[in-house]
Amino acid sequence: MFACYRQWTARSLKALLLLLCLLGSASGGATDRSDGEVKLKVTATAYNSLPAQTTGNPAVGAWGDRLKPGVKAIAVSRDLLAMGLEPGAEVTIEGLPGRFRVMDKMHRRWQRKIDIYMGNDRDAALEWGKRPVVIRWSGQDS
Repeated sequence: MFACYRQWTARSLKALLLLLCLLGSASGGATDRSDGEVKLKVTATAYNSLPAQTTGNPAVGAWGDRLKPGVKAIAVSRDLLAMGLEPGAEVTIEGLPGRFRVMDKMHRRWQRKIDIYMGNDRDAALEWGKRPVVIRWSGQDS
């Protein structure tokens, strides 16, 4: 009955996920894709390069990128990766200046979530807390 799933490519799964997100947008979600730009409401928390906050080397992101204080980086939930937010992509976060680069990914339990890198400043991360934000990135029509 479900034998056809083997024929699905990564591109078709990505398109299906995007379609589902767009349908969610029509029913009150916060996903928008226009003019090649993706706009999405997510939950944002903050993290640091501290051994207690990660497994492995806290100064290295999931794809081998070096994290050091002053770098504008984010970690993203894996569902955002499936929506086309690729490693190295630049993201704007409403309310924060500049562009942030996707340099890390989060545990698979998280959805529609980003983690903003705040160097070694644990107090700044705690002050940020957890809040909703709107992110934007350039979607690629592949």
